[in-house]
Parts: sequence; C-alpha cells; structure tokens
Amino acid sequence: MLYAISTPRTCISCPRSSRFHRRNLVSVRLCVRASLPDNGNGVKVEYTPWLIVGLGNPGTKYHGTRHNVGFEMIDRIAQAEGVLMNTIQSKALIGIGCIGEVPILLAKPQAYMNFSGESVGPLAAHYKIPLRHILLIYDEMNLPNGILRVQPKGGHGHHNGVKSVMDHLDGCRDFPRLCIGIGNPPGTMDMKAFLLQRFSPTEREQIDASLEQGVEAMRTLILGGFTDKITRFNLGQKYKYHKV
Repeated sequence: MLYAISTPRTCISCPRSSRFHRRNLVSVRLCVRASLPDNGNGVKVEYTPWLIVGLGNPGTKYHGTRHNVGFEMIDRIAQAEGVLMNTIQSKALIGIGCIGEVPILLAKPQAYMNFSGESVGPLAAHYKIPLRHILLIYDEMNLPNGILRVQPKGGHGHHNGVKSVMDHLDGCRDFPRLCIGIGNPPGTMDMKAFLLQRFSPTEREQIDASLEQGVEAMRTLILGGFTDKITRFNLGQKYKYHKV
C-alpha cells in the first residue's frame, strides 16, 4: 500500500504493504478509496470504504479494562491485517488498510468514551462513508463475558459511547455493530467500577478467544455483508459455552 501520512488531500490505494514504519501524530486530511482496473467492458469497479470504530478510553489507566474491549478489537484487526495505527485525525487514532480489495479505516477515538461521536461523525463525513459501512465495536453488559453479536442496527442501550456516536450521526441508528459481551456487575457492585475493572484470568482467556473470533466475523461482514454466515456466527456465539 502507498501511505499518505502528512501530505494533505492525498489518496491511499490497494494493494497493501506494511513496510512503512513512521508514526505521525498530527491532524491530516486523507482520502480512502480502492478500485479494480477496467475489466474489458469499460467498467471500473470501485469499493466503498468501511469505517471500523472501536470504543474505549485513552491512556494506560484504562488499558485492559472491560470498557476498553472495543479498542482491543481494533488492535487485533490492525495486527491481523497489517494496518499501522499511525495518524491522528478528528480526535481519533486511525490507520488505513484493506480487507481483500475493500478499503478500511480503523479508528480509536481519543476524546474519552462519552465523546466518541466527536470523532465518528467527522470521519464519516470527511470520507463520505454511508451509515451501512460504519461498524461500531463496543462492550455489552447484556451479553455474557466473551460472547459476540453482530447486528445491522440498534439503539444505544444506555451505552454512553454509542449514544454519543448516534448523536453525531444525526440521531441515526442504522449502522452495524459488533458487540463484545462483558457480563453484568456481580451483586451490588457499582456499574462504573465494574466497567473500569480488569478481567479475571478466566474472563481474560474468554475475551482473548472472542477477539480472534471477532476478527473473522469482521472479515465476513466486510466481504459479504449480512448473509447467512453472520446469522450462523451469532447462533454459534449464543451457544458456544453450552455443554452438550
């Protein structure tokens, strides 16, 4: 891949290569697009990019906590696809790459969870990414720890990060989500304390496994959309801890 890091209004195109190692932390304007050569019929196939956003809080204080599994998923995707998270734009740490021929923009908002929309809205507008190509990844207390669920749309479910994103997308809720289950607080434990708590060794093992599965689910969605494969994935997740 050709990397445009500090030059305004430049384009990034497929195929990718991961040889560029410079890290640049200044605001820039980039263009994301990919296309296939003329197929002989005078038609060039162009792919609409995906914006894949993981929610979390910046800083080492929050690393590894339940509320930051969205950030962890972005890190796993970046590692698996050879994407360098090396640019700051719209208050987010971003990286650009491809899944197959489809361009992707990975983002980790840096303005804290409750203000995540301040990154997502401007990024989607700048790159002209439609709602159906914004994949939001976040923690979900209504799912058992380590269980994943892919949805084509939904509400905010009292998740302040998701609520902020919806607010900055003109209140729209019709964008895909990858929810990562973290379970509910035990007993009378305060919800905020639970969210900012790190996982137990057993829970950590489950989360690590789910992150790997999440990468595969993301690839399936990006390359094929909401097909029967996603339905089967969700069903398999629902019962993956049930012993037969």
